[in-house]
Amino acid sequence: MAKHRKSDRVPEQCPCGLPAKYQDCCGRLHRGEARAATAELLMRSRFSAFAVGDEDYLLHSWAPETRPDEVAFEPGVRWERLEILGATGGGPFHTEGTVEFRAHYRAHGQPGQLHENSHFRRHDGAWVYLDGDIRA
Repeated sequence: MAKHRKSDRVPEQCPCGLPAKYQDCCGRLHRGEARAATAELLMRSRFSAFAVGDEDYLLHSWAPETRPDEVAFEPGVRWERLEILGATGGGPFHTEGTVEFRAHYRAHGQPGQLHENSHFRRHDGAWVYLDGDIRA
């Protein structure tokens, strides 16, 4: 797996699927100007971080006990679209939550998808990604 740094190309529309410009949506979280208020918003921002290659944000938003040393981005993979399928907990007054999603991508021109149920918790007051269960 190749290590990849954040792209200089900033998308106009936010990759997370919300109807907003990247700079005003997940870009604010990636730049550290805001925190995700819910586990779902953190999931969306992490998908966007994969789409733009923002390793620093991904590592920063990962729970310390499960965080890898680095994020290896697959060459030739382009993350295209995110579907949120469901969520439990993860709200402003919760300490834990899950988000089930389907992330669509292209790998060397071929379509693919990742279906996962991700687990989140609060760490120092902020939502962080803990781990996930891949679904068939």
